[in-house]
Amino acid sequence: MNQFDRLSDVRLWDRHHVWHSFTQMAEYEPFLIERAQGCWLFDSEGRRYLDGVSSMWCNVHGHNHPVINEAIRRQLDKVAHVTSLGMGNSTTATLAYRLVQKSPQKLQHVFFSSDGASAVEVALKLAFQYWRQCDTPQPQRSLFLALGQAYHGDTLGSVSVGGVSRFHAMFAPLLFDVLRGPCPDSFRKPKQYQGTDLTSYYLSSYEKLLIEHGDRVAAIITEPLVQGAAGMVMHPPGFLRGLRDLADRYKTLLIVDEIATGFGRTGTLWACQQESVEPDLLCSGKGLSGGYLPISATLASTEIWNAFLGPYEQSKSFFHGHTFGGNPLAAAAALATLDLFESENTLQQIPQKAAKLAELLAPLRDHPHVGDVRQRGLIAAVELVRDKSTLQPYPWEQRRGVLACQRALREEVWMRPLGNVIILMPPLVIDDAEMEQLVHAAKVGIDAATQA
Repeated sequence: MNQFDRLSDVRLWDRHHVWHSFTQMAEYEPFLIERAQGCWLFDSEGRRYLDGVSSMWCNVHGHNHPVINEAIRRQLDKVAHVTSLGMGNSTTATLAYRLVQKSPQKLQHVFFSSDGASAVEVALKLAFQYWRQCDTPQPQRSLFLALGQAYHGDTLGSVSVGGVSRFHAMFAPLLFDVLRGPCPDSFRKPKQYQGTDLTSYYLSSYEKLLIEHGDRVAAIITEPLVQGAAGMVMHPPGFLRGLRDLADRYKTLLIVDEIATGFGRTGTLWACQQESVEPDLLCSGKGLSGGYLPISATLASTEIWNAFLGPYEQSKSFFHGHTFGGNPLAAAAALATLDLFESENTLQQIPQKAAKLAELLAPLRDHPHVGDVRQRGLIAAVELVRDKSTLQPYPWEQRRGVLACQRALREEVWMRPLGNVIILMPPLVIDDAEMEQLVHAAKVGIDAATQA
């Protein structure tokens, strides 16, 4: 079989045997990536594309980084997998210690899983069980307070606290009930909002829910600062700090989902650090391994940890686990990722890069079909609108964001939109020239998608 025949076969297998996530398979055309280097992806036909969304928001230090590669090879020569059920390994233990050292002070304990949604499931179950085993049990606390348009993953528990109906409405009969406040959107403000303090306006809605239901709330769960799948919705300043204060006032827990916002995306290692918030539970994934191998983590406070301690016969253990939770290969990649933050001064470089990205994006604010350009660190979004004066969106079925990203491919840039929102979320190592190409491709794509 020659190379051409083999490629034809692989494309056929990819088209007919692989069920791609969030993809209409009736319309899918194979797009096979064979290798990658730095911020670049190379397809099966040798064409290259700038990875404009970090391979779904997870790649941190670039693809094929020699430090991470070598760390995985060294670990592979030791042991590839060790269960976390009554057993451990030094690599994973070291990772837990390093995570604790770099996280808010009250988070001292780490439960490892394999993906972000599982990390959220762990946080929900820990919070639920905590109230049944803490020093002063409050078993009536079985509700979760979540944000409008939230996204926390696609397992049933994470979907229950999620709020993106387009993704999850089908599964409503399978989900548990939650309390839900408004989406704290700084761009599309509520019609009834008349004041100047948007943060207080949104927080008042959450306090009303807590006044009525606070003694039944097990935890408040939030994506800190930025709601990803909602369209990179940016929260008004102080909203996260306000949620922490409300959780304290009504004596409930706060869960922050840092799966997308963690590992430097917003400018600090954790987004919650920007408002000096210490959550009771923190969920991490995606960039934890630099985007190399599946691993996630749920960090918990000692107060929560202590509620699960006791003699065997009391059955206070956390009866939850994943076969590959804390996998040593993934943990080795995560340790190398943390090392690179220090050796390459990654966080220190983000302010300059964020400023450059803002400068490049600024002209798009004048585009007749751009309603908003928003950014937090190296997370940016450009929202397309049909009518700029009324902010009327394009109908979803017109796929304007998809059309823009398809056109950007011809400029050697790969992006994936969220409806009418063009996402720019490159690896943190992107340089100025690559950033210029990224924004240029976005502009060309937006022009093409909004001409009709």
